[in-house]
Amino acid sequence: MSNPALVRSPRTSTIYRLVEWLLVAPVYRGLLRGRSRGLQNVPRQGALVVVANHGSHLDPPLLGHALPRPVSFMAKAELFKVPLLGRLIRSLGAYPVSRGASDREAIRTALSRLEQGWATGVFLDGTRQRSGRVENPQLGAALLAARSGAPLLPVALVNTHRALGPDQSWLRLVRVELRVGPVIPAPSSRSRASLEATTAACQQAINALLDDPASAA
Repeated sequence: MSNPALVRSPRTSTIYRLVEWLLVAPVYRGLLRGRSRGLQNVPRQGALVVVANHGSHLDPPLLGHALPRPVSFMAKAELFKVPLLGRLIRSLGAYPVSRGASDREAIRTALSRLEQGWATGVFLDGTRQRSGRVENPQLGAALLAARSGAPLLPVALVNTHRALGPDQSWLRLVRVELRVGPVIPAPSSRSRASLEATTAACQQAINALLDDPASAA
C-alpha cells in the first residue's frame, strides 16, 4: 500500500447504522452520558490503525460509534458460528480470527482490511486492564502500521473500565468520554527498535489523554 491515505474507506451497511443508533447510541449518549473530544484529529478516509486502551467489553462498539468513521475489529471465530450474532458482528466490520491462530494469520487478516480502506482497531495491551490504562503494550499495532504505511490514531476511552470492567457483571452508570489525539506516523522500518519506539509513543499518547485535566468530565 504505497499511499494509504488515498484508499477510499468503505461505506457502512444499513445493519451497521441500525445497530449503531438503536443499541449503541442510547447506551453511550444516554445511559453513560458519553461525549467525544478531539474528533478533528480523525482522518476521514484512508487506511488507519486506531490504537486504544482497553478496560471493558463496551470498548469496541463505543469506539466504533463515537468516531466519525466505522472501525473494524478482530473477533473470535467461534462468535461467527452463532446464528444471527455472526451475521450481526460481520455487518459491523468485525473479522474472525481462529482460537490459537498465529500472530501472522491475524496480521494478514488485518492488513487485508486496511487495504480495503478500513480503520482497523487494536487495543494496545491485547486484553482488558482493570486500571483502564495502557500497561503492557504489544507491538502488533506498530507492525500493522509499518507493513501498511497507515498512520496510527491514539484514542483514550475514559471510565469504561468503571462502567463495565473485567470484574463486573452489571453496568454502572458513570460518565464516559472518548478522547482522540493527533495521528502518529507509521514506523520508519520494521526493525524491533522502530516498532518499540512507535508503540511507546502510542502508549504515552493514550495515557496522557487519560490524564488530561483539560478534557476531564
